[in-house]
Amino acid sequence: MAGETSAQLLARFLDHLAHERRLAPLTVANYRRDLERLLAWLEAHAEVTIETIDGETVQRYIGARHRDGIGGRTLQRELSSLRAFYRWLLREELVTASPALDIRAPKTPRKLPRTLEADQLCAVLDRPREEVLEIRDGAMIELFYSAGLRLSELVALDLAEVALEVDELEVVGKGAKTRRVPVGRKAREALRQWRLLRPFVAAPEEPALFVSLRGTRIHPRTVQARLTQWAQVQGLAQGLHPHMLRHSFATHLLESSADLRAVQELLGHADIGTTQIYTHLDFQHLAQVYDQAHPRAKRRR
Repeated sequence: MAGETSAQLLARFLDHLAHERRLAPLTVANYRRDLERLLAWLEAHAEVTIETIDGETVQRYIGARHRDGIGGRTLQRELSSLRAFYRWLLREELVTASPALDIRAPKTPRKLPRTLEADQLCAVLDRPREEVLEIRDGAMIELFYSAGLRLSELVALDLAEVALEVDELEVVGKGAKTRRVPVGRKAREALRQWRLLRPFVAAPEEPALFVSLRGTRIHPRTVQARLTQWAQVQGLAQGLHPHMLRHSFATHLLESSADLRAVQELLGHADIGTTQIYTHLDFQHLAQVYDQAHPRAKRRR
């Protein structure tokens, strides 16, 4: 390595990221933090250099970080930083192999998405709507829950794409994939109310179905803020956000039908493994019912 120190090699790599690959300063800073932490650990715990480090040493480092309580996602990012560093070292012919290629971070337990019970959602959706924004927001929430939409899918909808005389809607999801989703009676009624008022709010020639008071397509953050406000008015302790409505849509369907494939299609999941998380939610519901109802499961009061 022509006598270069680890710090000098790292500085050259970071310069490559900033000026050749033109990565954002924050991204470069993340690489710096990850790799400086690794180099400091190597200096303190392992008698190896960048040139002689092997997979076993990297595995020891990842294990030590994991024992310190660092989660799988963070460790996966740190491994990604290390792999990128060694790809550059290989390109510069400063090493002959990467020690991190076959190392995997521990899996982080998947968090179950939070949902609302059906009666909670009904209370939210039955809130009186008199003002323009209340009517618009009510239509958005009804559509979220009726069709299981993502936030990006809802804000991208155009007025011309929503026909109130039919009970389905075509949306463009991730990867520009289209799918057809149902629009229930309550959602159609809410949309009909909003469409009557929309001309008084929307700017001329604005194609968006949902617009802000400025008359232009509503911003995702505005949708999130409005849902938060609805949750506060309703006194929901867990708050309210678009993905919670989507999770509730999927969970309530599975509780009633147990048709995982149908829910996968409705949600637009490419992999049914993504949808299977809702089976765990359904089991949680069943377990609660069991605990409350089974004679040998009831807790003593």
